[in-house]
Amino acid sequence: MNYKLLIFFLLVIACATPSKKVQEEIKIQKIFSNKGFALLYRDNINKNNLISKKIEERSLIIFQKNLEENTIVKITNLLNNKYLIATVGPESNYPIFYKAVFSKRIFNELEIDPKEPYIEITTVGSDGTFIAKKAKTFEEEKKVADKAPVEEITINSLNKKEKKKVDKKITKSKFSYIIKVGDFYFKNSAELIFDRIKKETPINKLKIMKISNNQYRVYSGPFKNLKSLKKAFNDISIIDFENLEIIKQ
Repeated sequence: MNYKLLIFFLLVIACATPSKKVQEEIKIQKIFSNKGFALLYRDNINKNNLISKKIEERSLIIFQKNLEENTIVKITNLLNNKYLIATVGPESNYPIFYKAVFSKRIFNELEIDPKEPYIEITTVGSDGTFIAKKAKTFEEEKKVADKAPVEEITINSLNKKEKKKVDKKITKSKFSYIIKVGDFYFKNSAELIFDRIKKETPINKLKIMKISNNQYRVYSGPFKNLKSLKKAFNDISIIDFENLEIIKQ
């Protein structure tokens, strides 16, 4: 028997089979999480063609543009920390400002304020695949894309004591939000995005904030009312960034 050939063959198989550690890393990268505003489905919205598909009043199906159909997600009302599990429905068109479209049941169970429907959507399990849309990028941006920081996402179930805390009335805070465009390792990368937004959009409230020695955030705001927040978000969306995020201040 040609032992050299056998050893070579075994080495090829070992290299081609990803280790458990690598598989876990791939799974982590599939997790999607984003904060923003939700839209309550109503029949009149559908009739006005703002939403291309219908949602039943008692449904736990949601519309979400970045995730594949049947993806399981955790929806959290960020103003009171109440959450539930739902499923992403078929692809649907709806106003770009909103992160998702919910049924009346979801709004009621999470006690979402229609005037400030601030929520977070996070995929649950390993089957949540983030669909990255095609975005216009500079060559300089591509060079640092692989070095972008990865945020660790943890989902903790609420115990009885925590549930009691959640049910307590939360003091109403002032309306103040920023639009996070992205976090970058290098200041010059953040400046490229900053200059591009300034050049291609009418946005005025645009800033770069140093978060750490190797992290710079490009953001717009703060915005003190829903109308100005929505207009700025729609203006930035013209550039077609993948995952704009709205963050409460």
